[in-house]
Amino acid sequence: MRAYFDNAATTPVDEAVFEEMKPYLLNKYGNPSSIHSHGREVRSALERSRKKVADILNTSPSEIFFTSGGTEADNTALKCTIACKGIEHLITSKIEHHAVLHTAEELEKTGKVKLHFVELENDGQVKYDHLEELLKAHRGNVMVSLMHANNEIGNVTDIDRVGEMCEEYDAIFHSDTVQTVGHFRHDLQQLKAHFIVGSAHKLHGPKGVGFLHVRHDKKITPFIHGGAQERNMRGGTENVSGIIGLAKALEISYQHQLDHRQHIEGLKSRMIHKLREQIEDIHFNGTSGDIQNSLYTVLNVCLPPSEDNDMLLFNLDINGVSASGGSACSSGSNIGSHVLAELKRDHSRGAVRFSFSKYTTNEEVDFAVEKLAEIVGVGV
Repeated sequence: MRAYFDNAATTPVDEAVFEEMKPYLLNKYGNPSSIHSHGREVRSALERSRKKVADILNTSPSEIFFTSGGTEADNTALKCTIACKGIEHLITSKIEHHAVLHTAEELEKTGKVKLHFVELENDGQVKYDHLEELLKAHRGNVMVSLMHANNEIGNVTDIDRVGEMCEEYDAIFHSDTVQTVGHFRHDLQQLKAHFIVGSAHKLHGPKGVGFLHVRHDKKITPFIHGGAQERNMRGGTENVSGIIGLAKALEISYQHQLDHRQHIEGLKSRMIHKLREQIEDIHFNGTSGDIQNSLYTVLNVCLPPSEDNDMLLFNLDINGVSASGGSACSSGSNIGSHVLAELKRDHSRGAVRFSFSKYTTNEEVDFAVEKLAEIVGVGV
């Protein structure tokens, strides 16, 4: 048996999504910028997909711009807003995804902005009082970038509250919502965020396509130049089949969101119970062990102290379990998780991120726990 528990890194493509994409890979191959019939047919499909995404998120199609994924969307929101709005101060946290954190650090390094980090609770939750202090200090000339849900430890930020605070202090608000688009409902008529982002491969769509939502009153300049695509906002021929797949994946996720959430929460609860049952002195990093108040697709397990932590993921892999020690975007490096380092986690304890999808089964959960218990070798 092989069990896949790295869905926060990428999800398998839904078969219905693939079928929706297939004609635009094989038969409907026109360039959407061409004015002949082949091009017009594809342009029409692309714009129907844009409208579908906008309708699901309760916004206007004119506010949706397709990108190569969440990383490009985050970079566009941060770099272009700071450049064209004259923003001098950027507030973020030290446990953001590197798409935001590294971009913010580069902006400060090159003198584009002064960077401020909001303080965090011991479990990684945002200290909202400190955020308000920072907003007060730089009122009217500040941008905030805080992710909706942390991809490593599952913490969920109250972005409605952050949005209200940003409105009060005249701040621009961007949220990396890659881990929650499709898994949580976003009503962009109600949410006071100027920018959110999505990535298809986090919700059973294809890799290499995502979107940036830009609220109409915060228009920005392009990040990628060289063409008039995306209403002059992103140069380059659109990834048409990917966009078709993104829209279909988002549609499916919203249609079945409650059922999928109940299924995944059941899996997560089962894993927590069995881990506690079979491995002594086990804990959960961040808020991921709190079923009701965390990203329900992620469980970050803190294991008993061991000298063999460096081999933990390798041993899981050779035993048929695919999981992660943190973000897949930094896999292959030996620097460890910047998120867990910021939370000052005990380095003698191993950490494994298990992340679930609608395709994960109870049998896979039981198999993964059994193999982890064998590797750790510490029974209750």
